[in-house]
Amino acid sequence: MASVVREAKTGRYRIDFSLGGHRYALRTGLKDRKKAEHIRLHVEELIAAKTTRTPLAQGTAEWLAGLGDPLYSRLVACGLAEPRERKRVPKLGEFLAEHLQLRAAEVKPSTHIILRQAARWLLRSVDPNTPLDRIGPADADRIRADLLRGRAKATANKWTRLIKEFFRAACRRGYIASNPFEHIKGLAVQGDPSRRKLIPADEVRKVLDVIPCPQFRLIVALARWAGLRIPSEIAALRWSDIDWANHRMIIRSPKTAHHPDQGVRIIPIFAEVRPYLEELWHQLPEGAPDQVITRYKPDANLRTQLNRYCLLAGVKPWPKPFQNMRATRATELADIFPSHTCAAWLGHSQAIADQFYRSVTDEHFRKAAGLAEPPPSKTVSATTDQFAPVHRRKATRRN
Repeated sequence: MASVVREAKTGRYRIDFSLGGHRYALRTGLKDRKKAEHIRLHVEELIAAKTTRTPLAQGTAEWLAGLGDPLYSRLVACGLAEPRERKRVPKLGEFLAEHLQLRAAEVKPSTHIILRQAARWLLRSVDPNTPLDRIGPADADRIRADLLRGRAKATANKWTRLIKEFFRAACRRGYIASNPFEHIKGLAVQGDPSRRKLIPADEVRKVLDVIPCPQFRLIVALARWAGLRIPSEIAALRWSDIDWANHRMIIRSPKTAHHPDQGVRIIPIFAEVRPYLEELWHQLPEGAPDQVITRYKPDANLRTQLNRYCLLAGVKPWPKPFQNMRATRATELADIFPSHTCAAWLGHSQAIADQFYRSVTDEHFRKAAGLAEPPPSKTVSATTDQFAPVHRRKATRRN
């Protein structure tokens, strides 16, 4: 029989037992008696199996297989377990290649691209020929410092979080005993208010006036007045998704495809967007594909091109332009429609909208102070009259 004994000096529990005429003391390192008692029960099962040469009970066998190396090695020293076969520890480059190949079958292509980017950042700080078990907490701190250098903290958090996941997978596969990044906390996704900017509608129209490509004009209009995620949601937009008669359109979001609604939402054809949509529709040749945006691939660098158009229009380029256009529209819609309606149209929860998108504007302060209405704000949406020459054309080709 085994017994649980509390050591007076440390306050931790050990398990005393006899095996083959010898006395053993198994130190658990625990101060919780209930957990120590749980280990004692398994130790007694191990003693019985060893003495009678019978197979272990399934519960004890599973417990033994899941034990960490420190306690397992003590059981080996006491003669209650066989030494584990040591796995060959792969080098960092080998492991990352293996891990990315396995993840490719589970994640979306866009997510896999991000994982590959995180792996590249890691390999810039650590030699790919370094064995995994040679990377410790000090190396993790150095990698973290490299990621923070010259980057926004939110971006560094993103890459650190993904690298931490790599080493967590290495732990699960038994390549390393502990995660060297485990001590790095506070990596949750958080918005950076300093980079959030309301993008005035009149500035967007100035830029639209110098954009020669109708598809690019539509992309900007959908970002600013429909709040679409660019580029993922425009890549999935189809002409067959547009219900001209009922002024609605279907949006498919790869980012939220795992949600119960499968990332599909229905939004209005906003009055500010319709002219640019109709303009492109009327230019379609016979036999054109169903895809709305055909000229720009999902991985195209749209932001750089938009910045060029901003400079051409005499407008200072906006920070994070497509995210901020979406955020600006979220703020505008929240002033007009109920919160649940805005969330349904933009495809995010109300909590996410408050944390990442919506902002307090000067107009909010003026209304709260009871001041007279100012001239039309730069962020106020345009009316359809401004686009009347295009808007009056009827879309007769498809319905």
